[in-house]
Amino acid sequence: MTTSQSTVRYEVLDPCLLGRPVHRLPEFAAQLRDDLAQAMRLNVHRRYWGTFQVDEVAFSRLDGSEARQRWLGFAAPSGQLGFALERKILLSVLNYRYGRATRAEAAVDEQAVRVTATEERLAVVLGQQLVSILAARIESNQPAGGRALGEEDSIKAGNGAQPGKGSWVITVSLSDGELQGKAWFALDKQVMGNVLGGLMPARDAGKKGSKHPEPLAARLQVGLSGRLVSKETTLGAMFDLRVGDVIPISLHRADVMLEESRLFTAAVTEHKGKLCLTSFEDIE
Repeated sequence: MTTSQSTVRYEVLDPCLLGRPVHRLPEFAAQLRDDLAQAMRLNVHRRYWGTFQVDEVAFSRLDGSEARQRWLGFAAPSGQLGFALERKILLSVLNYRYGRATRAEAAVDEQAVRVTATEERLAVVLGQQLVSILAARIESNQPAGGRALGEEDSIKAGNGAQPGKGSWVITVSLSDGELQGKAWFALDKQVMGNVLGGLMPARDAGKKGSKHPEPLAARLQVGLSGRLVSKETTLGAMFDLRVGDVIPISLHRADVMLEESRLFTAAVTEHKGKLCLTSFEDIE
């Protein structure tokens, strides 16, 4: 008798992300997809991208397929970002940009084409364009506001670094007719923190937005009660009391109570027709 067993793979939780709005990452991906599609239609970008379409944008963790790509590094206000683009897409844009072929003829055998300085410069230009769009989306989601799409001056190209395995990446699926390919953004911890911070509900963002919260002692509300006077009398004298009777008392220092605990004594004074407590002294 043979027994077949199926192994269920469960997603491993990252303790660093517990309590963070990871479930809202698809919302950010949808926003970024709209931003990329809109930006590619602008004249300044259309001369590169032509009729390319953004099919899908999704978050994932870095695995083997992305790790084999040639990564470029960019410094953005939100942190360090990596960028990689499939070479068949890059060569297609290159041929289209310099008029070597129509878009329908732009697909080439990338193994037969050597890497040129022009191709490397174009990769940086395209990376700067797309990273700028991503950075603008991250900043616009922050409570303080953001900047407009297409502002690439603040995006600086740097040395490309291979993202570590398990790093967060955003995969962008591109297509133009039968030509299909992908681009990737690699997010460091600071950038990912900014992405998640922008997705927090407004009430949570408000709680965490205060950089200088007041001390706990200044925010904790407690109720104090003042016992002005107490007098001991016999049970018979109490039952003999009638309306209009006067109980003679002398007003000394009052007790200040927190529930049933005496914390201070205070002097009783009059101010504008109201009784007030002053001259507090600790009970020791």
